Amino acid sequence: MDMTSFDAVLPTKVRKTPKVGLVAGGLGTYWPQFPGLLPQLKEASHYVSQRFQSMDCEVVDVGFVSDAVEGRTAAETLRVADCDLIVMYITTYLTSSMMLPIAQRGNTPVLVIDLQPSEKMDHANFDTGAWLAYCGQCSIPELGNVFMRAGVPFRSVSGWLKQESAWAKIEQWLSAAHIRSALRDARHGVMGHVYPGMLDVSTDMTLLSTTFGSHVEVLEFDDLRQRVEKVTGAETEARKKLAGEIFTLDDSVDDDDFSWAAQVSVGLDRLVEDFDLDTLAYYHRGLDGELHEKLGAGMILGASLLTARGIPSTGEYELRTTVAQLATQVIGAGGSFTEIQALNFIDNVVEMGHDGPAHLAVSSKDPLLRGLGIYHGKRGWGVSVEFDVTPGPVTLLGLGQDRDGSLSFVASEGTVVPGDLLAIGNTTSRVDFGRDPGEWVDDWSATGVGHHWSLSLGSRAADYRAAASLLGIDFRLV
Repeated sequence: MDMTSFDAVLPTKVRKTPKVGLVAGGLGTYWPQFPGLLPQLKEASHYVSQRFQSMDCEVVDVGFVSDAVEGRTAAETLRVADCDLIVMYITTYLTSSMMLPIAQRGNTPVLVIDLQPSEKMDHANFDTGAWLAYCGQCSIPELGNVFMRAGVPFRSVSGWLKQESAWAKIEQWLSAAHIRSALRDARHGVMGHVYPGMLDVSTDMTLLSTTFGSHVEVLEFDDLRQRVEKVTGAETEARKKLAGEIFTLDDSVDDDDFSWAAQVSVGLDRLVEDFDLDTLAYYHRGLDGELHEKLGAGMILGASLLTARGIPSTGEYELRTTVAQLATQVIGAGGSFTEIQALNFIDNVVEMGHDGPAHLAVSSKDPLLRGLGIYHGKRGWGVSVEFDVTPGPVTLLGLGQDRDGSLSFVASEGTVVPGDLLAIGNTTSRVDFGRDPGEWVDDWSATGVGHHWSLSLGSRAADYRAAASLLGIDFRLV
């Protein structure tokens, strides 16, 4: 079943697009001196505005400012708009006094762009007025200096107006705005308790609110139990039919276990809807097949379907990893719950993956449902998800937490290569990082990332670096 038809049955969660504030500016002293200059610059700023309007964002365009008074008026408009990113388009030289209030009052990350009209000036035919359309760069060091003195993080993209490589860099910042927007508004569900002994998994919930603005909703397994009990037989059969269209069923799947997983899946959907969750991290140990143990063991199918819909749902109470998965999800890179499984020193690859929930978007073929008589290291038994990750570039993203409590994005780019994989109900991959796998493990572990992370498709480290900048957290690349 392709993802388009899957989306029609279980649609991807719709989130608001990021709000981008846009202001263009130049020094008003020039306008009476060079009458043709301002119309040229406004035409260029209209082009920039249209480019942003065509992207996946809501644009708050406050127009063109020519002096410090107009800059302060724009600052107030953008402050009220509460944007996820403010873009300052520097069309010609302007004074830093025009832009600093916008950066200070908006309480929003700022990106400065200066895009001159073309690749170079026509020196033989240019006068001073024509040159001034090319000297936006003159302001960039000034703004960098003043922003640093004001404690405002400085980011810039310099280039020419229709330079696609410059726009690709700008779009990386827009991807970062998507991540900032998603984490600002996210409602993270946690259900159950942390896996005993996993000290790295333990997370300060308040820190997500103070760092990103996220909300953490603390749930009980009884919240799920009550909803699962109300699932009808017809709803269970419909979910089994859907799962049969998406997954290949291995002969090891017991029908009773499959039915239970489908019933839990429907209950999970209702739980997520009732609490308006963007992510869910869960774990319950249980004992001797009692109901709560059965609930915890029956989560994998439903959690994988939720993850495929853009609602990362992860076992072992891994709150930080669901945050990383949400970040990779909202920029279209998927993101599957992952850890190291083994090293292959012959092929120079790191074998990684995880049992339980996975992201269908990273699968190279129809995923498999496999019946397991035991979940290693956990209570219970039932249906698990297994598939191979699509060969090609991937980027790992983890959310680390340091000694002082601060959070960080930790990333590494590699390539998934084909080869032998375990068939044990896990999502698995062989990742080539272009170096000795043991040395990679040492460097990766030294970042403080923890033993789980999100595996996303594509080479996306630059996007995650930009997102860390907008979020005000550290970024570490291995």
